[in-house]
Amino acid sequence: MNSKPKHIVAVASGKGGVGKSTVAMNLAIALKLRGLSVGLLDADVYGPSQQHMLGVDDSVTPEQQDGKYLLPVEVQGIKSMSMGYLSSAKTPMVWRGPMASSALVQMLEQTLWGDIDILLVDMPPGTGDIQLTLSQKASLSGAIIVTTPQDIALLDARKGVEMFAKVEVPILGIVQNMAVHVCSQCGHAEHVFGQDGALTMAQEYNVDVLANLPLSMAVRVAADAGQSIVEVAPDGPEARALFDAADAVIARLASAEPVKMPTISMGDD
Repeated sequence: MNSKPKHIVAVASGKGGVGKSTVAMNLAIALKLRGLSVGLLDADVYGPSQQHMLGVDDSVTPEQQDGKYLLPVEVQGIKSMSMGYLSSAKTPMVWRGPMASSALVQMLEQTLWGDIDILLVDMPPGTGDIQLTLSQKASLSGAIIVTTPQDIALLDARKGVEMFAKVEVPILGIVQNMAVHVCSQCGHAEHVFGQDGALTMAQEYNVDVLANLPLSMAVRVAADAGQSIVEVAPDGPEARALFDAADAVIARLASAEPVKMPTISMGDD
């Protein structure tokens, strides 16, 4: 039996706190609702969050096959793997970079993902050892950069773009999160963190802005409850923006080269 995603896409950010993991989870569900078979790898060893966002109970652990391979946890129609499944929420991973990188490569290569269309990798924030290792080992089809319009976030997001350029990973686009806040009482729109920062950055690097997501309590409430906003409120502005991003990713991957990651073969011998 062969086990290989057709495409691996990193969802990355230059810094934490920009909503990267929330975007990754919702984008995974949006791609699933567009008819793709999807996997989601939570690559944040030190602060895994996808288990909670997907609504998976703390007691759930991945099943093993032949004592070597992990079976992904299937939830909400997607296949998932996270360090959160392999450790306690109260037990932090106190590892140096090489140990964390090795653990992530094992989760990537020894999980039986099956012949899925796309594997999204929710990357840790930053541009350090773990990010470089995954960028090189995963044979990425592309990367999505998540940022907010704030100048500081954009400064770090540029570092993420430059990092992927150094390892020759194409940027599929930028998702600008918390782009605008719309008052639920009066409807007034306010750009709390700035305006058009991602657009300026996208023009600088000749890439597209895939989505402008509002600063939304509904997205936060849904994620805290282990739900996706694209399923909870599919007709809302947040979901429409995420579906637009999913459609753009699908279009870009249609002309991308499939990944060349190791093929896992299972036999009777």
